[in-house]
Amino acid sequence: MNIIVDIRHPGHVHFFKNFIWEMNKLGHNILITAKDKDITYELLNNYGFNYEKIGKNHVSIIKKLLEIIIDDLKMIRIALNFKPDLFFGLASYRAAHASFILRKKCINFDDTEHSTYEQWVYLPFTDMVFTPNSFLKNLGKKQIRYNGFHQLAHLHPKYFKPDEKILKKLNIKNDEKFFFIRFIAWEAGHDLGHKGLNYENKIRLIQTLEKYGKVFINTEKKMPNEFEKYKPNIKPEELHSALYFAHLVISEGGTTATEAAVLGTPTIHFSSTGKYCGLFKDLHDNYGLIYVIENPEELFKLLEDLLKDKLLKNKYIDRRAKLLKEKISPTDLMIQYVSKFKSD
Repeated sequence: MNIIVDIRHPGHVHFFKNFIWEMNKLGHNILITAKDKDITYELLNNYGFNYEKIGKNHVSIIKKLLEIIIDDLKMIRIALNFKPDLFFGLASYRAAHASFILRKKCINFDDTEHSTYEQWVYLPFTDMVFTPNSFLKNLGKKQIRYNGFHQLAHLHPKYFKPDEKILKKLNIKNDEKFFFIRFIAWEAGHDLGHKGLNYENKIRLIQTLEKYGKVFINTEKKMPNEFEKYKPNIKPEELHSALYFAHLVISEGGTTATEAAVLGTPTIHFSSTGKYCGLFKDLHDNYGLIYVIENPEELFKLLEDLLKDKLLKNKYIDRRAKLLKEKISPTDLMIQYVSKFKSD
């Protein structure tokens, strides 16, 4: 079977990688299409994936609207040559549009309720959209809920084992605590009207954490010069091992925040958009794995309480064990769907 997997974000590389590898083992032909956003191409190259380039990711609203047409034309051209039976994507409008025009099936995944712009563009043209049970929005008859989180596609123990060698690369000594911070550019379509920590509070955050251990910072945009010394000397695909062993993660980005939480690492998601997402409510209310904060003073008060807890990390490992007993990996869901599709 010929399958197109569309990648719009670095996190999508991780989401689909195990599915792609499993499909290749079963003899299916997979074609990856990808947009140049952040480290997407670097990740694909590091994993040894071949892919078709769709183009660059734009920031302005006008360019985002124009790129829909351009991306659709590129996707249709690629698909006409490849002749796919199925399209897979994460809220992918170009996969949905191309499949609709070519009269093929498109399966999308979505876990971001406030991505209204993306949903307007892809939902009318996709065949089905899988969302976690915790997803707060009703997307209509095309929606299929599953009992899991997108991040378990690549971070379920079935597919992920943390590599302790990352501690040596980070120069972390025995029992030494380290903290991981993720700052984002706030340029995605669903980030419009929202912002993260200002420069002064970023400095304050670093200084607060440095009293307890080492600090590492990962950003979407180039770091200010004074932040460069906090940049971890690791490859993008090694990030999840770093998140697993970190004592605490503070992230403006929802993807990194959720990944750290499902890995059992104490996590604070600093964002005004997180309150709209059912997955964060589920992770907080039912598993106690994450806090969603949008006020800087609340952030520093929470940090003060968490950093005093000497058993903090152990508590979260136990909470993760409960989550893994109750949730499934979407990778298994995709494999099952393809198997069923073959017999239809």
